Amino acid sequence: MNSPDRDNWITQRLESFQLKLAGPDALAQLAVLGILSGILTGIVIVAFRLLAEGVLAAMLDGDPENYEALAWQYRALLPIVAGIFLILLFRIASKGIHVLGVARVMERMAYHQGHLNLRELLLQFFGAAAAIIGGYSVGREGPHVHLGASSGSLLGQWLRLPNNSIRTLVGCGTAAGIAASFNTPLAGVIFALEIVMLEYTIASFIPVILAAASATLLSIAVFGNEVGFDIPSMQLASLAHMPLVLLLGLAVGILSAAFIQAMQFVAGTGRRLALWQRFSVAALIAALFAVMLPEVMGIGYDSVNKALLGELGLVTLALLVIGKLLATSLSVGLGIPGGMIGPSLFIGAALGALTANLFALAGFDVDIGLFALLGMGAMMGGSLQAPLAALTAIMELTHSPGIIMPGMVVIITASLTASELFRK
Repeated sequence: MNSPDRDNWITQRLESFQLKLAGPDALAQLAVLGILSGILTGIVIVAFRLLAEGVLAAMLDGDPENYEALAWQYRALLPIVAGIFLILLFRIASKGIHVLGVARVMERMAYHQGHLNLRELLLQFFGAAAAIIGGYSVGREGPHVHLGASSGSLLGQWLRLPNNSIRTLVGCGTAAGIAASFNTPLAGVIFALEIVMLEYTIASFIPVILAAASATLLSIAVFGNEVGFDIPSMQLASLAHMPLVLLLGLAVGILSAAFIQAMQFVAGTGRRLALWQRFSVAALIAALFAVMLPEVMGIGYDSVNKALLGELGLVTLALLVIGKLLATSLSVGLGIPGGMIGPSLFIGAALGALTANLFALAGFDVDIGLFALLGMGAMMGGSLQAPLAALTAIMELTHSPGIIMPGMVVIITASLTASELFRK
């Protein structure tokens, strides 16, 4: 077969593939695309984590979470340097793209059939890496979602697929991004269907599952089969503690509403400022937190582990709840490219452990780690309005079926409190 004939054959096969995907019976083709998008997303996520965690490990004596090991002068300098880099990056390359992360993915799905471009993928990749390295109080999961969704969308556009297939690939990339963050593929699937795609159908379910599984396998191959948190097996000790679980859900729901309100207020106020002014203010605030409360710098999963193991005292936990909420609201609200899923888990774990300590002082024999875990799920469910994804995440993190029932109660209580009582 000569070159023109081969090109014609490839074009005909591609056109046939595109037409097949436009129909309702393209499950096999979508399954293949799901695997491809999962592998592509896995490669991007692994590269992102190697960049951010590698630089931090080199700076922080091998522990990418140990900002406290730096002298206060260097901690204060990190967000300033990162802020200057972000100002230059967005001034040169943004071309009007200022919103990234989950919000950007949802906006492109709602109004642009899931079409994302390479420019925003690169902005998110290098911008979020700089923010995390610089110690801003942001998470990596939101950037992972955007990077995964962009990878799936770009794959679909490169293959010139119909819009319905591109939307499915965005969901595949979203699931793969969440799955590769914690080695929690089922939580990734539920998050993609519940938040981004807003549908549960066989045609979307199977390729999304395959994408999440593919990305998880790739992540495990590089980073090992370790979950993000050191969590022992947990279950509710007694049904008599259910009123305490309800109280925790109510407290987390109130805090979720406050978290959302704080970010909305900061974002609304920040719109009056130019981008360089917003990033400059965010850098100065992050530097202040770096000096006064370095535990809130970066992702902060080391502090989450300590809360889960009951190693933090009342005063420390209270400071971490307030400090992380303020630091994250100011960073994310002012447009720093990072996510709020990780910070919501941090705040929820600290509030859950704080609440359990207060219950213990009142004479109740409670498991501090269990309440910290329930707080994590409730804060994720309440602040993102993603109750099923939050429940699935804490179940996968613990491998404990006993967590399901109290998890359902606390997450739904928090979600309803934030959405119905406070209209968030």
